[in-house]
Amino acid sequence: MRPRQFKDDDVLRIAFGQFWRKGVRGTSLTDIAREAGVQRGSLYNAFGSKEALFLSAYGRHREDYLASVERTLSAGTLRERLAAFFDFAIGNFCAGSPPRGCPTTRGLMEVASVEGEGLDEEARRAFADLLSRLTALVEGALRDGAARGEFAGDTAMAAWQIVAVARGLVVLERAFGDEAQLRRIAMHTVDTVLASVASSAGDAAR
Repeated sequence: MRPRQFKDDDVLRIAFGQFWRKGVRGTSLTDIAREAGVQRGSLYNAFGSKEALFLSAYGRHREDYLASVERTLSAGTLRERLAAFFDFAIGNFCAGSPPRGCPTTRGLMEVASVEGEGLDEEARRAFADLLSRLTALVEGALRDGAARGEFAGDTAMAAWQIVAVARGLVVLERAFGDEAQLRRIAMHTVDTVLASVASSAGDAAR
């Protein structure tokens, strides 16, 4: 049974902040314990390892992130919703000075590379769960748009395309750090996805 020496939510929030800023390898349980005002041993007793603590903290972040995406995609025209999605995604991983990057890509990939911890599959499942649920939210927005005549393509494939581009922007940010270019790519993607409406209208007119 986990000892109740601290509030899990507070510790997970503090831990995730440190993991996001410094990475899993660059963060120590001692640092987390000090900021949280708890004993380092209590963290070990509660979570078992630094990597397991990260996965717990990441799970909390994932739910908050998906809730924010759902709100972002909930209002406006389809173009406005997709533009807002990219704006939120880019703003999220470009935040901080220097930019913090993406906690999913950075943290889960670090955890998955840990040998002997048995966390590879758990990290993969956590990543897959995020992507699947994120894609479902985007597809929901596309379906709403299709019902209003704003989209005429394959909603499932378009949703995966949008999410794939969003994940690719994470890599480009790490390589080049050009936020303006990321936003140009994002809007080009929105234009490309929505071009199916114009294409379908042209086909119908012929």
